Amino acid sequence: MFPHDSFRDYIRDLERRDLLMRVRRLDQDAYEMTALSYRLMDCLGMYEAPAVLVEEVRIDGEWRRGPVIFNHQGHWDTEAIVLGLDPVPNHGRETYRRAIDHVLGLLDSNGGKLPLIPPVEIARDAAPVKEQLYTGDDIDITRFPFIKSNPADSARYVNTGSVFTEDQELGKNFGTYRCEIKGPRRLGVNPEPGQGAWKMLMKKKERGEKQAHVSIVVGQDPIVWVISGSSVSKDGTDELSIAGGFRGRPVEVVKSETNDMLVPAHAEMVIEGIIPLDQPMLPEGPFGEMYGYLGLRKSENFYMDITAITCRKDPWILNQFTGVTRGFITSPLEGIALARLRKFQPDIVMMHSPVEATGLSFVSIRKRKPGQGLSVGKAIARFVPISKVVVVVDDDIDVLDRNQVLHAMGSRWQPYPASEIIKEARGMPLDPSSPHRPMSSKIVIDATRQWPEEGGPDPYPELNRTLLERLAPESFERVDRFWGDLLQRWRR
Repeated sequence: MFPHDSFRDYIRDLERRDLLMRVRRLDQDAYEMTALSYRLMDCLGMYEAPAVLVEEVRIDGEWRRGPVIFNHQGHWDTEAIVLGLDPVPNHGRETYRRAIDHVLGLLDSNGGKLPLIPPVEIARDAAPVKEQLYTGDDIDITRFPFIKSNPADSARYVNTGSVFTEDQELGKNFGTYRCEIKGPRRLGVNPEPGQGAWKMLMKKKERGEKQAHVSIVVGQDPIVWVISGSSVSKDGTDELSIAGGFRGRPVEVVKSETNDMLVPAHAEMVIEGIIPLDQPMLPEGPFGEMYGYLGLRKSENFYMDITAITCRKDPWILNQFTGVTRGFITSPLEGIALARLRKFQPDIVMMHSPVEATGLSFVSIRKRKPGQGLSVGKAIARFVPISKVVVVVDDDIDVLDRNQVLHAMGSRWQPYPASEIIKEARGMPLDPSSPHRPMSSKIVIDATRQWPEEGGPDPYPELNRTLLERLAPESFERVDRFWGDLLQRWRR
């Protein structure tokens, strides 16, 4: 199945692997889809819940034919499946580690850079996304089953579109930005300050340009979706070429109808439009955001007038319940970040930022000198905006295991002197706790074993498990050999 050329190919692969839940119909006027997403997290957690495909959805009193899909990259196994790897059976953390190692291997085999395979343009009549075309008075974005995810949201949203923009100075970009449905032929477009599309639109305004062309791609293949939601291109490298490198073959693209942008040909839908740059902006929001809190209403924001919609017949719609489910696999982003961090902090072993606790980052190090834990943690806090609470542990702690990290904090960390508060650093613009967005205070917690030079005990007690592994090295091998099957059956 790899690479998955389309969103549909990927969803069918999940169903083949028993990772898809089908639901006949849900009433979104009563917010049944939203409640189901929360219940899945309550019962199964972010990393074990399946993708969900809803065949019909009630919207504004009318039953709309879907399907509408959510949580398509939530389960641990999708970290491997998206990248063309086999998941480690019944072991999410090892599956994630396998995916991280795959990303690091791609970088190592390519001189520390991401492999690039440029996209290939195909004919219009060979592109599934061109099966249907709407222009002029036939345009009506509200006819498609885009939903209002939360009762406090301002409107229905296209919240999984990759917004393609271009600029003569800054090049090409696409990123996932929420788009409020303002009418049949109008969408809000919400890049946050500092994001790629925001920089391009502001650059055009500075030059006095009156409008910007945009193409919004919905229902992307799973790797294009990951690239769209991640800041993997720091130097302006074409992101479709990065997607091709991950896929091992080019992304097939086709020209938009009303602008010259090339977009994925196997997508479900492309919404084309023009963003006015010489007109007053419009209010937008509020919208339930990634931290699980209602975002702020914006008094002014970009918007676009839709000039064309192309799509497959009966397009499959992806919705993201932001702040509830995982949005996309994170091993590519964390693998790339880990490689970059190791360039100036070579003793970093692993780093992980759990999606269910946005703002926390765990990092393990090979500790070689006093003060190293705080030093590494401060560098990460200043380098990584999302890292508000940085916990540094020794290399015998698996940062993918929350229990091990919490145990290290409880048994190795002394709040004084092994902590440091940073009064102001760049944080996330959507952090609900920040009074001066995007700036934030941060804390570094050094939960490594404190050496005597750092005020720690001498000697430092050993872990009981470490002593078991050293003094009775055959014990785990015997349990795995004689009772491993029993443990696996119990886990399932």
